[in-house]
Amino acid sequence: MAFEHSIDGHTLISGSSTDGTIAGASPKKLLLASLAGCTGVDVVELLQKMRQPVERIRMEVEAEQTTEHPKIYSVIRMVYHIYGKDIQKKKVEKAINLSQEKLCGVTAMLQKNSPVEYRYEIHEATSA
Repeated sequence: MAFEHSIDGHTLISGSSTDGTIAGASPKKLLLASLAGCTGVDVVELLQKMRQPVERIRMEVEAEQTTEHPKIYSVIRMVYHIYGKDIQKKKVEKAINLSQEKLCGVTAMLQKNSPVEYRYEIHEATSA
């Protein structure tokens, strides 16, 4: 069964259609997307305040589930891909650590049950 959610004027579909096809993201995958969105916003804002020339950030989030019901995430792994020119490693580390350890409420909630592991990669921008 698929569900339509209205969130702040935006419509989101989750679940499956009656014929079994996927109609939208699973609720647990939406939880991972929420984590990426929460910490991503923090990191972008912090790096902008640190005057880092970030062009974009892409994040990968994956998780392992337990085998017993209720199936929960036993570990969540994140990779931040930071794109820009002359991005300073120490500032990226500081921004990510601040988000993960102090600012992101989604991380704080999830870490109560599932460890959130993270790393980053800085990609030098190719555009002039």
